Amino acid sequence: MFSSAIRRVVAATTIQNGVRNVSSGIKRIDQTTLPTMSQAVVHNNICYISGQIDTTGQDAEAQTRNVLDKIDTLLDQAGTDKSKLLTASIWLKNIERDFGTMNEVWLEWVDDENKPARATTEANLAFPHLLVEVQVSAAICEDSED
Repeated sequence: MFSSAIRRVVAATTIQNGVRNVSSGIKRIDQTTLPTMSQAVVHNNICYISGQIDTTGQDAEAQTRNVLDKIDTLLDQAGTDKSKLLTASIWLKNIERDFGTMNEVWLEWVDDENKPARATTEANLAFPHLLVEVQVSAAICEDSED
């Protein structure tokens, strides 16, 4: 009985372009970048993107731009875009120093007609050189007019 259940799960799972689709309705995107998480998960027409960081930018502006580029890519892989954002959580290593710069980049990037609910806070991020982390969720609409 156990082996037949495993065969059903394996048969119901397909992996294509780094996206793992499971018949349970959960789609996991990029589980290989980090061993601890998927970069995005889609369930019930909502895309949940994990906190995105950038290790290449030397300042908050560059890191924010690079993080938002990653988010655009993940949203595209999930079948949505920034005009469908629902929520955004932003963590800054030094909010007093970097909030204005991050916010300028954010305002250039975000869809002016479809801004998400957003929170920004200061946090001691995982590595000393990290200045910005952004996590978002977005709707996946079947009809492009939604």
